[in-house]
Formats: sequence, C-alpha cells, structure tokens
Amino acid sequence: MNKQDILTLYKYNQWANAKILNKVLNVTQGQYLAPASFPHGGLQGTLVHALSAEWVWRKRWEGTSPTSLLKREEFPTCESLCTRWAEEEKQLMDFVDRLTDERLAGTFNYTNTSGKPFTRILWQAMAHVVNHGTQHRTEAAAMLTELSHSPGDIDLIYFLSETQ
Repeated sequence: MNKQDILTLYKYNQWANAKILNKVLNVTQGQYLAPASFPHGGLQGTLVHALSAEWVWRKRWEGTSPTSLLKREEFPTCESLCTRWAEEEKQLMDFVDRLTDERLAGTFNYTNTSGKPFTRILWQAMAHVVNHGTQHRTEAAAMLTELSHSPGDIDLIYFLSETQ
C-alpha cells in the first residue's frame, strides 16, 4: 500500500466519521448516554471506543504506547466527544500527510495496554484502524437510524463517488 492509498482511506475515515458525528449532535443527552446491546454499549460507549482506537494507534505510530484507553466519563456530552474527535482528527491527518511509501512499508514497535510488546507493519496497522472504525460506525449508524437520525450511506464507494 502506498501513501496515496492510505491518504484516500483516511480521508474516507474522516468523511464517514463526520457523517456519524453530525447526526450524533441531533440526539438528546439521554439518547447519547442510553445503554444498548452492542459490544461497547450505546452511542457514547461505541463512539468513545472508536475515538480511543484512532488515538491509541496514532500514539503508537508516533512512538508512544499508552497504557490505557480513553474513558466514557471523559466525554459526558456529544459536544465534548465531537470537540475531542476534531482535535484527534487533525493530529491523525497531520501524521498521514507526513508519511512516505518507505515508512508505510516499514515496521513499528509498541506495547499494548496489557503490556505485551508487538512489531507490526505500519500500513497494515493503519488499514486495520480504518476497518475497525467501519465496524463501530456501522453500529452507531444502526443506533442513530433507530432514533430517526440516519447518517445515510457511509460506504467507501459513496465517498469515492462524492469526491472523485
């Protein structure tokens, strides 16, 4: 995978996240905090988990291995989540912009939150993060649709159609 491919995936990730977050701002506080039967709970839990994954992986790629993930309590409102996500997105896209094909093909070392060390190929970990986000955006989209706030189509092909 080359820099242009990764850049396309991360622009898609940014676009799809925005579609979800723009709809999350329309739900009530109670709906944002409500539990659900998804693996990370309702909207708050699912979206904090997705944001946390983007943050922890970026930190690992930059050479720091966080020992814990972001916590739900840090994002008591939709607005606090969206504000933090905008900050993370800027840092993430700055990282992507600085990449080279050589760096993407190289490896990086990190320790997971349990303390276990790993070595990964950068482009593979980066593709994983976008794929991981797709799973949790889909869960959030299902919850939002149930609340009459569907984000619409969030598939990669729709992004490509809109931007190419």
